[in-house]
Amino acid sequence: MRLIKWTKNKRELAGNCFNGVNRYPNRKSSIIIEKVEHPVRLLISTILAMVFLLNAGAMRSQENQKSYIADKLLVYLDSTLCPLDSLKQDISFAEFIPEKDKANVVIKILHEIRDGLNYFRIDFIGRKEFEGKNYSSELSQILGTEAKELEKELVRKIKLGLVPYAGRTPAVTRLKIKLKEEVKPTAVVDPWNFWVFSLSVNSFLSGQQSYSYQSVYGNFSANRITPNWKIRLSISGSFYRDSYEYEGTSYISTSQGQSFQGLVARSLGEHWSIGAFATVMTSTYQNLRFKTRLSPAIEYNIFPYSQSTKRQLRIAYSIGLGPAYYREETIFDKTREFLLNETGSITMELKKKWGTISTSVEGSHYFHDFSKYRLEFNTDLSIRVFKGFSFNVYGSYARIHDLISIAKAGASWEDVLLLRKQLATSYDYYLSVGISYSFGSIFSNVVNPRFGSGTSGVSIRMSY
Repeated sequence: MRLIKWTKNKRELAGNCFNGVNRYPNRKSSIIIEKVEHPVRLLISTILAMVFLLNAGAMRSQENQKSYIADKLLVYLDSTLCPLDSLKQDISFAEFIPEKDKANVVIKILHEIRDGLNYFRIDFIGRKEFEGKNYSSELSQILGTEAKELEKELVRKIKLGLVPYAGRTPAVTRLKIKLKEEVKPTAVVDPWNFWVFSLSVNSFLSGQQSYSYQSVYGNFSANRITPNWKIRLSISGSFYRDSYEYEGTSYISTSQGQSFQGLVARSLGEHWSIGAFATVMTSTYQNLRFKTRLSPAIEYNIFPYSQSTKRQLRIAYSIGLGPAYYREETIFDKTREFLLNETGSITMELKKKWGTISTSVEGSHYFHDFSKYRLEFNTDLSIRVFKGFSFNVYGSYARIHDLISIAKAGASWEDVLLLRKQLATSYDYYLSVGISYSFGSIFSNVVNPRFGSGTSGVSIRMSY
């Protein structure tokens, strides 16, 4: 007996199938038809899904292949400043090869010494597949940094510089980028709370049968510098004595002075700062028995302070006030007075590849008499002629019309010749011209105290 006529259309076929099952639930033939239909559908669906997944994977693979510029990152190190073995050990996603012609990235490292620092410039030069894709990076370390630490930093810089190239090779699948948690300079545990103390005492004695000289100088300083605060405190004292014997006559001249200087400054962002200077001093040279001065100040840096290692253009203004007591009556018939003055300055500092330059202009005057003023110019220039060789110039000039503490009684010949008292003048200047040259190993960390301390290399300086 047949349940279905195969000549019927699909709708009729389906109807007969369902009718057959309902009418004859005990007949096996109709049940067999239903059981066969479900596995077929499942099999067809599974095949279609596999085909779709295979096609999608192939498409993704083709897209990845298109994003790869090179099959391998082949690097040639054109420098001896960084050990090749360290690079091979720490940078596994690149292959360092000895043939420059086969490399698709060439690394060059340039080194120079300036301002007490080791400067390194690392150039990454793309070749072949990476033609035209060039990068550079810089590293600076203080002189005397241990060779291992310097090598570690160079390897780290090179590793970071190669990441953009590795990102266009299959090696990118093995790279993992992780941001290091930012640590503030003051976030470390410091038992001294970032205070740095310094104590120094110097004495000098010399003499012969008719002449003797003694001097003593001492200084104590305490400094605390953080990103938001800057505190500088200093106490100093000095004593000088000259003694002459000539044709039975003795000449003795002495000079002494003590001072306290302090600065407290607070950062107000990338451009503004406020603070205050404090000075307390006594000096026989300046005819000061006691003088104190408090100077609130404000400063604006045209460039962000975060760029201070490269460039600065600071404009500062302060008002100073405080009493002054003189040892002798001054040329203005004063033994004491309360002083109020203002000071303004502009300072430019630039650090470039050709060298460094620092120039400042400062002017000040007293409010009780505007004719009592001072104007100062200072310039410090260092030009790098070639690696290790620099030409240095320092100069200063001042127009002086504010010497209000000069003693009315004048100075003796001994005081004049020995510079024991301040003399009236309308200007002063200073000029220094020199050259310096440094060479030798930059990786030596050996300390040998025999015959005194010294530096690796030779330094030549001339000035007048």
